[in-house]
Amino acid sequence: MFMTEELPALYLAATPIGNLGDITQRTLDILRAVPWIAAEDTRHSAPLLARFGAKGKLIACHQHNEEAAAAHLIARLAAGESVAYVSDAGTPAISDPGARLVARVRDAGFRVVPLPGACAAVTAFSAAGFADERFLFYGFLPAKAGQRDDALRALQSTPCALIFYEAPHRILDTVTALANVLGGEREVLLARELTKLFEQLHVCRLDEAHAWLSADADRQRGEFVIAVASARADTAADDAESERVLSLLLADGLPVKQAAKLAHAITGAPRNALYQRALALRQE
Repeated sequence: MFMTEELPALYLAATPIGNLGDITQRTLDILRAVPWIAAEDTRHSAPLLARFGAKGKLIACHQHNEEAAAAHLIARLAAGESVAYVSDAGTPAISDPGARLVARVRDAGFRVVPLPGACAAVTAFSAAGFADERFLFYGFLPAKAGQRDDALRALQSTPCALIFYEAPHRILDTVTALANVLGGEREVLLARELTKLFEQLHVCRLDEAHAWLSADADRQRGEFVIAVASARADTAADDAESERVLSLLLADGLPVKQAAKLAHAITGAPRNALYQRALALRQE
């Protein structure tokens, strides 16, 4: 239950990314209690807030007016009135406006209170099934191809999973760039329309992602979260083990194609690479 605070605060209120049932009770209590609600897009948020029974006065706070809005909201805090801030969906300041507002409010000496809730990146990654214990959230890659490739090259050796957001009209170009720069053998999770009616999650190799998306135009609709498994730090050891297994299978007289297939099943190493190595070993 919401308790009236002794001091005014800026509450960062995470709103649903799709399913309205995902809002927390604590967030509902705060939104219904504060006299002011700042929103990334008041036209988008007004119907949602009305549905939740939040009656605070709305003020726009987006990337183009964040500094001016911060000054206005600090004045409200100085008057003893608490404020909630909501972005269009999910957690504020995560690939959304809000960071400058938070900094200005904190610099002015007022409390900033984050309210846990929906975040598309974390929601998607929880369903990836990757062995990575760590991830790097990047957000949106640059739209221009050269800048995007430069950004990916800088991430190429990062020893953790990588999480990106992407718009539907760029999804095919982005998965192609990911495969070309990071390596087609990496696993990727493509998550679209999270928590919505047409939610879809698909895991495959990066070099299979473009074909899967292209097979059905509906698979390219909606906002995407892309999670890419990490570059393997133990590549040398893995290569040695896969070659040992491959050599044993070939020594038993198995055909090259079958030996590569079995070695792939045992070690997880890329099948095409194993096949090429098997051909070379058979000729030695």
